[in-house]
Amino acid sequence: MGTSNMDGCGNFMKYSLFIVNLIIFIGGIVAAALGIWVIVDKSFANELLGTNLYSGSAYVLVITGALVILISCLGCLGSVKEVRCMLVIYFTTLFLIFVTMLIGGILGYVFREKVEKTIRLGMSRSLSDYGNHKPTTDAWDETQRRLNCCGVSGYTDWNDRIPESCCKITTSGQPINCRQIEVKNEFTINTRGCLTVTMDYVKEHAKIIGTAGIVVSCFLVLGMIFSCALFKLIK
Repeated sequence: MGTSNMDGCGNFMKYSLFIVNLIIFIGGIVAAALGIWVIVDKSFANELLGTNLYSGSAYVLVITGALVILISCLGCLGSVKEVRCMLVIYFTTLFLIFVTMLIGGILGYVFREKVEKTIRLGMSRSLSDYGNHKPTTDAWDETQRRLNCCGVSGYTDWNDRIPESCCKITTSGQPINCRQIEVKNEFTINTRGCLTVTMDYVKEHAKIIGTAGIVVSCFLVLGMIFSCALFKLIK
């Protein structure tokens, strides 16, 4: 532990770092919770996407959130006890987490157009597995029911084997048996393709994940600034 003669500025830095770390701690909990939410409740279409980027980003958010929680505790302890060694470890870890999140954000921006092509290819390939591979079958049925869509570009992708999950739901909550209706239209079947709907869905939740990452990153920068200032004030 170092010694210090804290003046008004020093105490300001000390307690500012403590407060920032409390905010980072809360941010880490929120980020981890968002990641778990996506993994548990919002990843039903993963089997069709042809890429692990969506679920992978959620896992990264959970792991990063857990690390941020641990590091914020270290930062709080280092600021209160005025331990220079803890502040060095705290700053280094925050910097590494920040760089990792920055690189991830840049890569996501660069490859965002390729993701749509990958998802289209993955969904098209999985059509032939419907009925033969249970995880794929369940993924298609769950996706089509929850997102009110059918096929990749439309119901014609299924040819003559349109799944019941493509049929619309009546006001009484019962599905219309659209597979036995000769003329299929927007009144009996979900005509919108799942590719567009799924991409909108993934982008919406990716925006939530990205926003959480950006907010946490801003506080990481504040934590690094205050830790450096406090380190210099401790003798």
